[in-house]
Amino acid sequence: MEQAGHTDKKTFKDNARRLLNPVVTLLGSFGVSPMLVSLFGLVFSLYGAIIVARGSLFWGGVWLIVSGLCDVLDGSLARARHQESRFGAFIDSTFDRVSEFAYFSGLIVYYITRPQGYSIFLIVLVVVVLGASFLISYARARLEGLGYECKVGMMERPERLTLLIVGLILGSRVLPVVLFILATGSVVTVIQRIRHGYIVTRAEP
Repeated sequence: MEQAGHTDKKTFKDNARRLLNPVVTLLGSFGVSPMLVSLFGLVFSLYGAIIVARGSLFWGGVWLIVSGLCDVLDGSLARARHQESRFGAFIDSTFDRVSEFAYFSGLIVYYITRPQGYSIFLIVLVVVVLGASFLISYARARLEGLGYECKVGMMERPERLTLLIVGLILGSRVLPVVLFILATGSVVTVIQRIRHGYIVTRAEP
């Protein structure tokens, strides 16, 4: 089941990259570097997070889409220009963490300062999602550092970003439901990765 799920995700990513191939070709023809695209993606996400904190959820979602496109384009551009590197992969993952931290921090500020008053429940939900998101990434990085693959779980970064974009675009009434789904799914994913880590490490003699 997990293998089938990862196959579906890979197929979806491959199709998305094919759709963006003309953009990749255009950027390459202008000599744009993958690192520059990554930096723009980071800047867009930080700007979007500030907009969210100020209460403009819809436009925050739009900027998150733009940032996500940059996240796809930089890798495709690096492959097209034969500029893939370990540092590129490292900095890309680091920018991803910064982007998630910025957006969820923006949501915390939004729920503290919104005109109708703050909501402890929603603030806690955002904190849970933020913490679980970092644990999901850490579990994968730690296991891969030990020499094991770790791509299991129902709520990886693409799923989290997609849900967050949907919640932001649809507005304040739908966003709490999305945050609850994100919090639940992210905690389950942490548990799935811990279980996976236990299984693969215990299988060693």
